[in-house]
Amino acid sequence: MPVVLVAAVALVDSDGRILLAQRPDGKAMAGLWEFPGGKIEPGETPEAALIRELHEELGIDVSAACLAPLTFASHTYETFHLLMPLYVCRKWTGFVQPREHKALKWVPSSELADYPMPAADLPLIPFLRDYI
Repeated sequence: MPVVLVAAVALVDSDGRILLAQRPDGKAMAGLWEFPGGKIEPGETPEAALIRELHEELGIDVSAACLAPLTFASHTYETFHLLMPLYVCRKWTGFVQPREHKALKWVPSSELADYPMPAADLPLIPFLRDYI
């Protein structure tokens, strides 16, 4: 079973809310809410992947110094195993826009469990509740 490396980030706004992104129609797990991020390309660090993905998906610029590693998810799906480091970021430039997602929503950490998410994301919620 292949191992897929994906980096994700909890963007935290000045009110302490976390950004969730809704997966678009036509993609695997469409309609579910997730933490922004994406696949780590060969030779790429998780931080570089996040910087690239956040620019592509949300139109924001983030520096590696603003990405703080928090925890990771390790989850077996039907056809692959996902390994996903989760970072926290409180500082970026630009305005968050849904370039690739169906919708975006700023959510208090206490309400994250109210949103349907991919199975790999669910164990990350308690860490964010404790951290934010």
